Amino acid sequence: MFDLKVMNLVLTELEEERGIPREKIIEAIEAALATAYKKEYGKKGQIVRAHFDLNTGTTEFLQVKIVVDESTVRPEEDAETSEEPATEGVPAEAGEADERARFNPEHHIMLEDAKKIKRDAKLDDEMVFPLEAKDDYGRIAAQTAKQVIIQKIREAEKVSVVNEFGGRQGEIVVGSVQRIERGNLFIDLGRATGILPYEEQIPGERYRQGERVRAYLYSVEETPRGIFLRLSRSHPQFLSKLFALEVPEIASGVVEVKAIAREAGSRSKIAVASKDSHVDPVGSLVGQRGVRVSTVMSELSGEKIDIIEWSENQKEFIEDALSPAKVVGVELDEAERKATVEVTPDQQSLAIGKGGQNVRLAARLSGWKIDIQSMKGEQIAKTTEEGDVAVAPTEEKAAE
Repeated sequence: MFDLKVMNLVLTELEEERGIPREKIIEAIEAALATAYKKEYGKKGQIVRAHFDLNTGTTEFLQVKIVVDESTVRPEEDAETSEEPATEGVPAEAGEADERARFNPEHHIMLEDAKKIKRDAKLDDEMVFPLEAKDDYGRIAAQTAKQVIIQKIREAEKVSVVNEFGGRQGEIVVGSVQRIERGNLFIDLGRATGILPYEEQIPGERYRQGERVRAYLYSVEETPRGIFLRLSRSHPQFLSKLFALEVPEIASGVVEVKAIAREAGSRSKIAVASKDSHVDPVGSLVGQRGVRVSTVMSELSGEKIDIIEWSENQKEFIEDALSPAKVVGVELDEAERKATVEVTPDQQSLAIGKGGQNVRLAARLSGWKIDIQSMKGEQIAKTTEEGDVAVAPTEEKAAE
């Protein structure tokens, strides 16, 4: 039935290239053969198992029977003659329905009979009996075997993919564009395909089939339809992981990324802190002559990145978060978690940023609502509960 040379080649390929253990495939073949045999020749209630010898290509079929006694099954004659016991005028205990399973000689073997074969047989033991070998399973049985083998291989491959990529969730993965459908990219990651949805891409980027892509693996979903590896290039953690690849101080844990605010493809702010007083966290990310930050910016299609030193002092941190603008003073309202920031006229447009972007990112980075006001106390911009920015008309025009 099987070409052993071809089968061994297939098993080796599945094991080496897809990470599916050889034993899993053998189990799938045995389950398929047992299913096919039972469908073609089996009887009702029969438990059939198959043992496939990969060295000889022969298959041994076995029937399994469970050891039972009168306490666990109804005798065959009782099962045939009694349906529901009469309960009228009978005590409740005697009138209860018999919940014991019906004895099936194809499924069960009585304890006394089992002991004649195996002296130490016990209840619920399995007794194994050889079945007649059948060389011709028929077209239907062969098709059944094929379907079960394919299903078992898919299940084993599914487990293998989950084991590999489940441990890589939260990391950067590299693949090539397999196809593009309605703006969504399907990325070939080797043993699995990742999905880079349109909304997770960096605005303005264009991709071609076969092009290499780096992305952040933010979700590994196991569904009835298969494993979905969801990727992102706009996720804030993609920025953090890119810096971790370029900055040894982050990889070693000396420098820690404390917060990120990002508008993918346009501008980001990242706050970092150092656990070593001799290590400058901002300088670590910038690198010599700006080489490290430039590498990250290139990967993000020129996205501007403001690197800010984290501070426990919230006033100082908010001042730094609004850079490159210089701030005169900051007043905090702890109850509403709102910061009122005063700036000079020449710094107002810088503090607000184009379309309110600078103050919006500073608010997200710090976790405070930020109101910008002039030296005269006039409010010129404020962040809303939704994280948007309302800008006074004259300042909005100046910012543009």
